[in-house]
Amino acid sequence: MPKLGMQPIRRLELVVAAVEAIHERGLNGVTMGDIAKRAGVSPALAHHYFGSKDELLSATMRHLLGEFALATRRRLVDAKDPRARVDAILEASFAPEQFSPAVISAWLAFYMQSIHDKGAARLLAIYLKRLEANLRHDLRPLVGEGAPALARGIAAMIDGLWLHAALPTLHRSPGEALGILRDYLDGRLAVAGA
Repeated sequence: MPKLGMQPIRRLELVVAAVEAIHERGLNGVTMGDIAKRAGVSPALAHHYFGSKDELLSATMRHLLGEFALATRRRLVDAKDPRARVDAILEASFAPEQFSPAVISAWLAFYMQSIHDKGAARLLAIYLKRLEANLRHDLRPLVGEGAPALARGIAAMIDGLWLHAALPTLHRSPGEALGILRDYLDGRLAVAGA
């Protein structure tokens, strides 16, 4: 019988192992057995905690989304005005931890999985709604009624520029992508007189 309190530790180990395994073998090439072996547990225990590979993938995506939310909140603590809060969200989106090869692979797998999997699509929709809501909240004092449209545009640019920075064939660094986004935002704020 496992020690009391081991379940959260084992679940996290399996999630971390899933990120690494997805990077190494691709989503379709990885099995629960591969992930369990990487985490140092039996396949039966992995199935006990998650039931299926899809459930483990959902937990992995919730973990990545939670890590992103935590990184964003850490940056927001020091933001003293709406413009600084928007910048904190942008910085979190292009932070170094978002660009480790394994995390990139997991995010790309998540996006692809959302095409065919309702649970992944729901998680992706939640992420995008939260991102837009946070941007809209901080943009409203800066651009008033134009905040919803600007928030949607920035959210779309975050995803597109993140993809450009994540794929080495596109030759754009995270810093360059962040700079492009900041320039766009500064231009829109100047037009709005903010």
